[in-house]
Amino acid sequence: MTVGFYLDMTRCIGCRACQVVCKDKNRLEVGTLYREVRTYTVGRFPEVQGYSYSFGCNHCEDPVCLSNCPTGAIYKAEDGTVIQDQSKCIGCRMCVMSCPYGQPKFFPEQGVSGKCDGCYGLRQSGGEPACVAGCPNRALKFGDIDELRAEFGGDLDEGRIAVLPSPDETHPNILIKAKECAFDERYREVNW
Repeated sequence: MTVGFYLDMTRCIGCRACQVVCKDKNRLEVGTLYREVRTYTVGRFPEVQGYSYSFGCNHCEDPVCLSNCPTGAIYKAEDGTVIQDQSKCIGCRMCVMSCPYGQPKFFPEQGVSGKCDGCYGLRQSGGEPACVAGCPNRALKFGDIDELRAEFGGDLDEGRIAVLPSPDETHPNILIKAKECAFDERYREVNW
C-alpha cells in the first residue's frame, strides 16, 4: 500500500480551511505553511476562468527531499508516507532546496526543517489528516493511492497541471480532478 492525496478542483473554492487547520495542528510559526492554497486565473475579461490548488507534500514515490538528506532525517514509513525526524536534522536545508514542490520548510529559530507527515500520528489512531477533515467541501481525500484511483478513476490527472513541475522526477502521489483551465500555461496567480 502507498498513500497519497486526491484533490477535486471542481469542489475546491479556495477557502483555505485546509491551510488553517494544518497550520493549527502543526503549531507552525507565522509565515510557515505545510499546506497552502493558491488561486489562479486564466484568460481575459470577460472570459476569465479561475481555480484554486491546495499545495502540500505529495509523499512522492521517489522523493528528492529524502535522497538529498545527508543525515537520514527524512524517511518513508511502510505506507509510503514521507516523514522527517527533526532530531536528526542538521539544518542544512538540502531537502528545502531540492523539493520541486517547495514543501519542506526551514525554521530559522530552531535551525531545522520540517514537513507535512500526512498527520501520521492521527492516522495511526484512526483519524484522517487535518487538511482532509477540515475541508468543508470535501475536495481533499487521503488514502491508499490505488484505492483512490479506483474510486475516482476516469479523467484523473496525476500531477500534470500547469502550476506543478513535471511529475517525472519524483512521481508524486497526488491524483487531481482538474478543471480544464488548470492545464493552460498562461495562468496568473491571484494575490488576496
